[in-house]
Amino acid sequence: MTPNEQRIVAIFGSYSAKPGEPQYEQAYQIGLGLARAGFVVCNGGYGGTMLASARGAKAVGGRTIGVTCSLFTDASGQPLQPNPHIDEEIAHDDLLRRIEAMMRMACGYVVLEGGTGTLAEFAIVWEFVCKGLVRRRPIVVVGEFWRPVVESIRRSRPEHAAMVTLACEPADVVTAIASNGTPRV
Repeated sequence: MTPNEQRIVAIFGSYSAKPGEPQYEQAYQIGLGLARAGFVVCNGGYGGTMLASARGAKAVGGRTIGVTCSLFTDASGQPLQPNPHIDEEIAHDDLLRRIEAMMRMACGYVVLEGGTGTLAEFAIVWEFVCKGLVRRRPIVVVGEFWRPVVESIRRSRPEHAAMVTLACEPADVVTAIASNGTPRV
């Protein structure tokens, strides 16, 4: 089965979340819920929320894809390896190509709290959806972290803000993705 024949959801979030922390546990529950609903979980393939969402998907027999980038290395300069919950690795040498691969294969996007990398991923998929450069897909931001960004955009581009759904609970994320992202921020 090719990526275009699968229901793949790309999850963007922090690499630094640890087991037991709220961000990690939230990502685990989202991965679990998406896999239960029949979605393939796709993420960057490494640690933090990537590991958590993949682990959640695998806990219920789901499938996972890690889209990795050789630019990311460990403390000794060795390329990072995908986490053990990744079924299929798609490797890239370029960060923008990595984001583009995730964006194009996914039927929806989940954006968790994160840093500048997550902000870049969110901004790129949001821009491509708003400009019609990819077909419209649900963009679901989780929790309150991204609300100020969405509200700032709403002031000048309400039609762009309308492309984003806010979900506070993992079950709401799954519902928004499964319903094709009926926006409600």
